[in-house]
Amino acid sequence: MDEPYNNRTSLVKGAKDIAKEAKRHAAKKVSKVVNRAADEYSSQRNYSQFQNEDEDDDDGRYAYTQPDGNDHFPGGLTAKDEDGEDYASDATEGHDDEDEIYEGEYQGVPADGKPRDGHDSLGQLVSDSMRDRKDLEQERQADEEELAQQYELIMQECGHGRFQWQLFFVLGMALMSDGVEVFVVGFVLPSAELDMCVPNSGAGWLGSIVYLGMMMGAFFWGGLSDKVGRKQCLLIAMSVNGFFSFLSSFVQGYGMFLFCRMLSGFGIGGAVPIVFPYFAEFLAREKRGEHLSWLCMFWMIGGIYASAMAWLIIPHYGWSFSMGSAYQFHSWRVFVVVCALPCVCAVVALTFIPESPRFFLEMGKHDEAWMVLKQIHDTNMRARGEPEKVFTVNRIKLPKHLDELVEMQSDSANPVAKVLFRIRTELRGIWLTFMKCFNYPVRDNTIKLAIVWFTLSFGYYGLSVWFPDVIHHLQSDEYASRVKTHNNERIEDFTFNFTLENQIHTNGVFVNDRFISMKLKSVTFVDSTFQNCYFDDVSTVGSLFKNCSFVEAFFYNTDIDDSKLVGSRVINSSFHHNKTGCQMTFDDDYSAYWVYFVNFLGTLAVLPGNIVSALLMDKIGRLSMLGGSMVLSGISCFFLWFGTSESMMIFMLCLYNGLSISAWNSLDVVTAELYPTDRRGTGFGFCNAMCKLAAVLGNLIFGSLVGITKAIPILLASTVLVGGGLVGLRLPDTRGNVLM
Repeated sequence: MDEPYNNRTSLVKGAKDIAKEAKRHAAKKVSKVVNRAADEYSSQRNYSQFQNEDEDDDDGRYAYTQPDGNDHFPGGLTAKDEDGEDYASDATEGHDDEDEIYEGEYQGVPADGKPRDGHDSLGQLVSDSMRDRKDLEQERQADEEELAQQYELIMQECGHGRFQWQLFFVLGMALMSDGVEVFVVGFVLPSAELDMCVPNSGAGWLGSIVYLGMMMGAFFWGGLSDKVGRKQCLLIAMSVNGFFSFLSSFVQGYGMFLFCRMLSGFGIGGAVPIVFPYFAEFLAREKRGEHLSWLCMFWMIGGIYASAMAWLIIPHYGWSFSMGSAYQFHSWRVFVVVCALPCVCAVVALTFIPESPRFFLEMGKHDEAWMVLKQIHDTNMRARGEPEKVFTVNRIKLPKHLDELVEMQSDSANPVAKVLFRIRTELRGIWLTFMKCFNYPVRDNTIKLAIVWFTLSFGYYGLSVWFPDVIHHLQSDEYASRVKTHNNERIEDFTFNFTLENQIHTNGVFVNDRFISMKLKSVTFVDSTFQNCYFDDVSTVGSLFKNCSFVEAFFYNTDIDDSKLVGSRVINSSFHHNKTGCQMTFDDDYSAYWVYFVNFLGTLAVLPGNIVSALLMDKIGRLSMLGGSMVLSGISCFFLWFGTSESMMIFMLCLYNGLSISAWNSLDVVTAELYPTDRRGTGFGFCNAMCKLAAVLGNLIFGSLVGITKAIPILLASTVLVGGGLVGLRLPDTRGNVLM
């Protein structure tokens, strides 16, 4: 009895040794395939290496062939064995779930004495759940590397042409919408807060709430794009942005307006984290850096568009209408509607472009990926005048999918429970993918990228708020220096029917005077007396009556109320049909035009930097451009010490924007290339969320320092920019990388 038992034990032990040896040889061959793929890429495009492996290396996965009448799957997809014969499927031969060839339930030890992959020495199938998880992950990593090399060769064959340019303009419209949304906040803020009578305690919330919405949107949509697809998430995100942007232009209350703009920001927050990974997955390695940089120009175009529209629309306060006294639709609301148009165009155009084939392959949707790749190839070849050129890809490597425990919802559950369950499942999936961004080997890259995104955004958005406010502060000082002062004047039986601006009247006496259809702009009356005066259709902006006396005065259709009468006495006077709401500034508001013009110049100044970064991205490298641009931007901040005039500050604004744009472009490219496909959107979304968080902090910190001191903003911006640039230089160089 002992001898058969010992023989059986020896047989099992020997089979296990043989299985380990076979696995070791298989790993060596996978490594050899990856190396050969890299060598082939440097010499010529050749796919034979992915299909002419020996018998031990053939895992029985699908092979793509050209339609020749023998195809058994859509798009020319057929499954073939090592000898080129179609696999049969009968009672004793076929495939299991992992596409492993099997024959019957028991085959014994192969004739050559070596166990097949996935079998033990007795021919029994080994379940993946029983295999070491680490080994499975290593196999998947090897598959991913081989797929990355082959995908690069496929994109080389598809070429760069009409298809990529069509996608370029469609995604550019989505990116342009993000640029518009950022500038809308600054342009609408003064008019919206004035129109809705927002007190000083609520001022500034609009800018912060929009950035907070964009921060949440970046993280959510970026993570979701790795689960359900780039196109679908981008389409939904842009639709959310467009809908709530339009809605915000019609709501009247400031609270509802904030809510709509927050949801609009939540939608547009998904633009940047999806657009760059999406476009990168359609580009070959030698084209990726340059064309992703060209794509960045649409953000600049969005800023120029917003500045130009604000310049043309907002100061024209006659472009408004009212429905009774409760509903007012002023010109700034028209501006909000116009700024939503790029988003609408992007939504319409997105419906005509396909999903990323790289994402399809990652999800195991082989047929869909092959069809999209063939569409890219055929579109580009027809544009080149070579419609007869055949798409020669006949095999695409499929990465091994690891089994995961999936919680199922009962079919008997009510619809609401199903929706809540789906939302919870998706959020959990996003969180798990996010946590994978902190696993080896991408953990260090995630931390460094987050630091660079945060510091660059903190300096950029902080100074973007500080520059215009400093210019406005300089303008206010100059405006105040030109104030006209009138003391101890006495005016009787006079009719005022013109505009009074930037004046101070002290100890004046006005008797039997008429103020009819006039405007008071930045006019202050101090210790003055108005006796038997008549006020009809009077509008005041920035005007006050301090410690004044009104005796037997009559007010009709004016906006003079308790907020304008500071410490004043009203004796035997009456108010009739007072104007409701807050009054907008006047048609000749020079300050509004100037602010829009300054932002227009600052945005236009990034054009040279965009062109330079696009042309040199693949020549001098991403990291050199990223670190160099941030360090130079930080150094340029020190020249702000000499900014004592409006013209000098405008010049410094243009110089800073021109130097920093190369860092933004490089950072977009590096982030898209560093993350693997299964977490590219999630990683990009997290980094962009850090960017928006820094924008909120920058707005709050730098905005509070306007008019107080120059030292803190300058030193703070310089320090974070230079520090972030040095961290960026320690990132891996991705110039020669394929998309993993």
